[in-house]
Amino acid sequence: MRSDDRGAADLRPVRIQKGVLRHAEGSALIEVGDTRVLCAASVEDGVPGFRKNSGKGWVTAEYGMLPRATATRNAREASRGKQGGRTLEIQRLIGRSLRAVVDESAFGERTIWIDCDVLQADGGTRTASITGAYVALVEAFRTMIRRNLISSLPVLDAVAAVSVGFVGGRPLLDLDYREDSSADADVNVVMTGRGEFVEVQATGEGISFTRSVLDDLLELAGSGIGRLLAAQREVLGDGAP
Repeated sequence: MRSDDRGAADLRPVRIQKGVLRHAEGSALIEVGDTRVLCAASVEDGVPGFRKNSGKGWVTAEYGMLPRATATRNAREASRGKQGGRTLEIQRLIGRSLRAVVDESAFGERTIWIDCDVLQADGGTRTASITGAYVALVEAFRTMIRRNLISSLPVLDAVAAVSVGFVGGRPLLDLDYREDSSADADVNVVMTGRGEFVEVQATGEGISFTRSVLDDLLELAGSGIGRLLAAQREVLGDGAP
């Protein structure tokens, strides 16, 4: 058994709440075990320069970790004057994951900003951010429909993400921080509701690993993402992809 008594193929307890912010067009608070991420979706007129006069919108993300999201205080990146490489990598991953499942030609030249703020971190913050951000994005599009800005939901499919790893000689689903820090292979997987991959980030932590290990980890990730997609559908209710 794992430190929290889960089986190897078990997710941590998942809870998603939508509409947790008054002013954002869409919002969600996702809790995956002790990891908690607040996701907000904001709609703005206009798009980046490379999208101007294209008739297409843009979905992008920003990610940040609050100073006491971890055991010791980390200075805000704003106080250091620049974002770190990890932050930039994660927010680009969130943006790519969401753009993979939206019809950018269906909501005009508008930008949807997704802000993911980690309130508490215990592993899997990037994957929880993607899973929660999808809920916030759908809620923002629903707000646009109510305001008569668009006529239908421009979402082609759902998207969710989970971590898997090879720890202590066996594959594990949904790593917490302790497991992630000791994993021999660490893999973050983003998949759509149709079971298609958006991104696979696979790293051998000091060792190499075989194709069969990767296949086992991807199979495990797929089973976990199926349960995360079900949690998204439950909170979003009727009409969600």
